[in-house]
Order: sequence, then C-alpha cells, then structure tokens
Amino acid sequence: MTTMPNEPTPPVLAALLARVAAEDAAALRTLYELTSAKLFGVALRILVRREWAEEALQESFVNIWRYAGDYREALAAPLTWMAAIVRNRALDSLRRQRTVSSDGSTAIVEWNDALDEVLAGDERDPADAALLSEQAKQLAICLSRLDASQRQAVSLAYLRDQSHSEIAEQLAVPLGTVKSWVRRGLEKLKTCMGSL
Repeated sequence: MTTMPNEPTPPVLAALLARVAAEDAAALRTLYELTSAKLFGVALRILVRREWAEEALQESFVNIWRYAGDYREALAAPLTWMAAIVRNRALDSLRRQRTVSSDGSTAIVEWNDALDEVLAGDERDPADAALLSEQAKQLAICLSRLDASQRQAVSLAYLRDQSHSEIAEQLAVPLGTVKSWVRRGLEKLKTCMGSL
C-alpha cells in the first residue's frame, strides 16, 4: 500500500493534472485529497462563510477537471495554478453572493474597497503569482497607459461587473461620459494588447 506525502511536490501534482487532462477520474480524486484542504483555505479566506467556500471549492474542481489541459508548468506551479482558479471562483461568488438576514430580507454582499484591502495583504498569495502570466503583465501595462478616468471606468465595468448607470452614479458623472470612457478605454486596450 502506497501512502501519499502530506505535502505533495509540484512534479506529483503536475503528473496528476496531466492525468486529469486525459479525463482520469481517479487522478482528480487523488488531486482533491492532496490539495483540497489548502485550496479550501484560499476560498474560506475570501468568502468567510464555510458553505460559500465549500461551494466555490466544488465549482473550482469542476473547472480544474475541464481546464487541466490548459495547465502549463512553465508558467506556474500546479498548486499556484489551482489556487488561482479557486481564488477567481471565490471572488466571482463574493461579487454575486446574496444573503438572507434575520428578518428574512435578501441583501447583496456589496464589493467595496475595504474588501480589496483585506484581500490584498502584504504577503504574496500563491494565486497572485499565477496571475502574473505574460497576458496579465501585458494587460497591466496597457491599463496603466489609459487615462485615469478611462482606467477607473473600465475596471468598474469589467472587474466589478458594474453597469454603465451604476458607474455614472458612483463617479457622479453623466451616463454618456461613462459610456465614452469605457468605449475609448477598450479601444486603447485592444490596440495596446495587439502591439505588445
């Protein structure tokens, strides 16, 4: 009987991901057993509530199953790549999460700058390291080249999934101005990404 190490090595995880890419369900189970505790911690840190974190983790493993073939060892360690999937899934869940209060009313958990500060931290998150792929670096460069108003409008629209009306209200500018900022910002991003 072979026992798996408590701390799986990147080569072991990479081999399991390769088997998962070949639709090996046993490999996915082993991968889950080896990594779910750490990955659950990533989801729980973002979502706080256990049931939300458990759901995000399950959805993340569905994505790992679907996209294991996209994993590239040269870009990120296996656990880092999986943590990025969990982190993104948890953040998506947080943005759209609804809660029922004690009086029975439903409220949306709003994304705000305080959450950005809590999630940012000073230490380097393994998931953050995975996101520093070439495309992410290119996008960061291109975003930095936008006017501040365009960058803010594009970020609110696509990173926080806000409508043009919500952005106009938040920034206290006319709706037409927001639409113009987003349109021009996206045009500049497209041109910039194509030139890098």
